[in-house]
Amino acid sequence: MSKETTVTLKGASGGSYDFDVYPWGVSFNPLGAVYTVLRKNPPNFYVQYVDQTSDLSCRFDDHHKQPSFDGHGKTHIAIHLDSSESSRLSKEADLVASYNPVCND
Repeated sequence: MSKETTVTLKGASGGSYDFDVYPWGVSFNPLGAVYTVLRKNPPNFYVQYVDQTSDLSCRFDDHHKQPSFDGHGKTHIAIHLDSSESSRLSKEADLVASYNPVCND
């Protein structure tokens, strides 16, 4: 599947990060990225969860937060590629502080 759109998310620091948005269920290559689980309520996307990984190819359907994603109506996943673990961790913390995502409890 190809990306649906691109969204820009703002961190608590004021930094902006561009994310490619895909429908839930798409497969990815084993790349490092910050990712966010989204719920689409047209015309907007709502941030449900933010995390980072060194390998996007892991199946998100087996994610430990899957029940929370389902309960909060996940529809999409968005990715921001980044090969640096320290950079990903910094961006993840910045976005979590900004959005306080419901599934990041």
